[in-house]
Amino acid sequence: MAEALLPDPTRWRVLPPALRQLRRTLLLLGTVPAVALTMLVSATLGGWPWVLLTAVPLAAAGWTWHSIGRVWRAWRYAEREDDLLISRGVLIRRVVVVPYGRMQLVDVTSGPLARRFGIAKVQLHTAAATSDAVIPGLSPPEAARLRDALTERGEARSAGL
Repeated sequence: MAEALLPDPTRWRVLPPALRQLRRTLLLLGTVPAVALTMLVSATLGGWPWVLLTAVPLAAAGWTWHSIGRVWRAWRYAEREDDLLISRGVLIRRVVVVPYGRMQLVDVTSGPLARRFGIAKVQLHTAAATSDAVIPGLSPPEAARLRDALTERGEARSAGL
């Protein structure tokens, strides 16, 4: 029943793979020192049982690598006539609906590492203090297009109030 209220699946937009790449790169940058540290500890303490300590960060990295892919595939957004839908979540699916007339600010940010990967984050601010309408990992042209479109629609909806 709730699925009938959502837009046609062909209208959903997915995130580009650069976000997944960025997150997996950060994972590798954290895993390599952790593995090196556990290898150093196992060499210092000696004995083969301590070598198993190295498997802990490797197993955690493998599980996280897989999770990054699943979480990336779960993010999507859709622009409808009166509102924006943002869907995310693997275990618990969450759909955020942001009416254009309620938007106060559309913020596009991109840190140095995100710029290196060619992605930006669009964040929508509304009057609600708990608003978490964020679309991460968009290409800068798409983020700018979305910002401009949402701002234009928001101004048109709020002018009619």
